[in-house]
Amino acid sequence: MSLETRYPSIPYLAARARQRVPFFAWEYLASGTGSERLVPRNREALDAVEMVPRVLKGRFTPDLETEIFGRSYSVPFGAGPVGLSGLMWPGTERFIARSAAEKRFPYGLSMVANEAPETIGPMADGNGWYQLYTPVDPEIRADIIKRAWDSGFGTLLVTVDVPVGSRRERQLVAGVSVPPQFTPRTFWRAAIRPRWSLETVANGIPRFKTLETYFDKSTFAGAARFVGKVVDGRPDWEMLREMRDMWPGAFVVKGILHPEDARLAVEAGVDGIVVSNHGGRQFDAAPASIDVLPEIARVVGGRAKILFDSGIEGGLDILRALSLGADFCLLGRAFLYATGALGAKGPNHVHEILKADLEANMVQLGIEKPAELKPAWAVQP
Repeated sequence: MSLETRYPSIPYLAARARQRVPFFAWEYLASGTGSERLVPRNREALDAVEMVPRVLKGRFTPDLETEIFGRSYSVPFGAGPVGLSGLMWPGTERFIARSAAEKRFPYGLSMVANEAPETIGPMADGNGWYQLYTPVDPEIRADIIKRAWDSGFGTLLVTVDVPVGSRRERQLVAGVSVPPQFTPRTFWRAAIRPRWSLETVANGIPRFKTLETYFDKSTFAGAARFVGKVVDGRPDWEMLREMRDMWPGAFVVKGILHPEDARLAVEAGVDGIVVSNHGGRQFDAAPASIDVLPEIARVVGGRAKILFDSGIEGGLDILRALSLGADFCLLGRAFLYATGALGAKGPNHVHEILKADLEANMVQLGIEKPAELKPAWAVQP
């Protein structure tokens, strides 16, 4: 059987990944925050967006080529940043970076991923975007920004919806922690996933390689303290403008849900806004990202690019977001489900199944290019 017939969509990849990775790795990626109402709310809100096909358009081939921030990509989506991505499957960051270079889609490397920008930037071959939290120390903040630019990342994603780490109850129960807890239960959960364990031994225990320059990497406790300070950066608008001035390329603020924040971000000089609720992992009472997208797009009014994430599981979801005002989409969990399921083959496979789903639904809708989508195509409750 081919990969397409075995894993025709992201839910199939997720189911396979769950069989291959340890329980604590799965819970880290799949969980939300609090009582986890927002994760299914994202899904339900996307499902509620209906689209009305137009017929008798004749024979045409969809063209997915999309330009954003001065660069052309093969598709209107990319791999969003996910922290600790190497925990899901060893080597994940390298796999996605190589796929981004081959298939021409952007890859957002998280500052708290397990590889450094100096390694991943060249692999992505100009398709790398770098995700930054906001360390309290301005010198560290400036140095990380410089390292990302020098490593070939052309777009900076500044995540602003993590003023403090959230309480992810499933992760607490699963024993997900920094530093990792080397308990008999942890060893047993790894041992019953032998392929993951062997790959981890070969690649080494996941480390925060970007941040090791700034703390004592000889102790896990040092890493934990420093990462806590990074996440607890509590950025403000002045800090955002300072980072905007430091970064020579496209500057994007990630984690906007309120139209007034979108307006202020545009006034601060951003090139793009990611409408996102962090995949339901930060604040459980937040609205579904798709529900707030149209108003944010209206307020921004073309003065900055609108990107969308949180809950996307297929090409149809991407079309829903594009029809309601997004210019581009990002998927985080999907690419990690793919590496968990298929290792190095995973990212290419995600690209191909999403591309095929987009093409099929675009023909059904009667549109040749994603840019043709307008709010009139969608029916939102």
